[in-house]
Amino acid sequence: MLSDSEAKELLSFLRRDMRADIKGQATEYILGLTGNREGCHYLRTKPDFLKALVTLTADPSIAIVKDCYHALVNLSADETLHKPLVKEAVILPTMFHNLLDPEYMFADRVSTILTNLSRHEATCREVFQALQEQEISLAKIVEIFCTEGFNKKASLHYLGPLLSNLTQLPEARQFILDKERCVIQRLLPYTQYEASVTRRGGVVGTLRNCCFDYAHHEWLLSDAVDILPFLLLPLAGPEELSEEENEGLPVDLQYLPEDKTREEDPDIRKMLIETLLLLTATKKGRQIMKEKNVYPIMREFHKWEKDLQVISACEKLVQVLIGDEPEPGMENLMEVNIPEGVEQKFKDLDAKEQEEIEKEKQELLKEEAEKHLNTNPEVLER
Repeated sequence: MLSDSEAKELLSFLRRDMRADIKGQATEYILGLTGNREGCHYLRTKPDFLKALVTLTADPSIAIVKDCYHALVNLSADETLHKPLVKEAVILPTMFHNLLDPEYMFADRVSTILTNLSRHEATCREVFQALQEQEISLAKIVEIFCTEGFNKKASLHYLGPLLSNLTQLPEARQFILDKERCVIQRLLPYTQYEASVTRRGGVVGTLRNCCFDYAHHEWLLSDAVDILPFLLLPLAGPEELSEEENEGLPVDLQYLPEDKTREEDPDIRKMLIETLLLLTATKKGRQIMKEKNVYPIMREFHKWEKDLQVISACEKLVQVLIGDEPEPGMENLMEVNIPEGVEQKFKDLDAKEQEEIEKEKQELLKEEAEKHLNTNPEVLER
């Protein structure tokens, strides 16, 4: 890495009033450092370089600004740099100011940085606090996210994962679930947003986090929100159900066309199922989901699904849907106190299940590879 004198000289090149060609070479060098863990960890000890990168995001040269943002995206992907970026480089006010500008061409980089910085709870809280200190409400972020074409130079898809990260916090969930604001209703259509898997996944993650607050389950499943069709439609396929089964489903899920496709991303499918499973935590939630005939959709989904992790999640949901009701006093599955020994046993079983899934996955991959070699003998001759 750089000696102290070399670092001092390089830092002198990272000033707004420095010649553009020299600045450009300096930012290019810093960008190179951020491409590997060693370089990132070196910059973690040099807060002045981090501050300079943030400052130069306002440089007149687009090439320099682009390099600075690329470097900041790389740095923010490293959890050990979150605190230096937030506390020492004071990155958040600049990022939020630029995000709110509908003409800002690097708004996608900004939303990626904010998403990276909010992944873990400690800095997520800092991001949420900065939102309030900058007098930018979460309402404004949701408004920007839901306004198609707010910024014609940026897609802002990464605001979806940002919202998902922020809803780790009870305060953020409280806002999203505020019955007077109709925020969650604005987000629901994005569970089927075909143009971006990032936006879809972010919204589904947000809904899943919100469903940890079981006090809102009955409201979420009621006609006021009607969350169920938005969670089930991405999981439903073209399979023909009986007339009786169709009639019991929510209207949007009845008699689906032959060309109906399912969510293509297995991680999103798993999150959708986990959200449905959370909604079965209360007796009322289970009752509504049984009345709305969720089981036939999941039955057909289970036949179709190939991803082992998703299959495992689906089976847990099906067990709740077709199983007997818990005994009195244990109706709310989120309030049940599990003895420490039993809880550890469940954790061990879960770990064992994950091991078996991984083993099965490796065996399937091996079978596929052998099949490929058998059907392509020329590969062996090379």
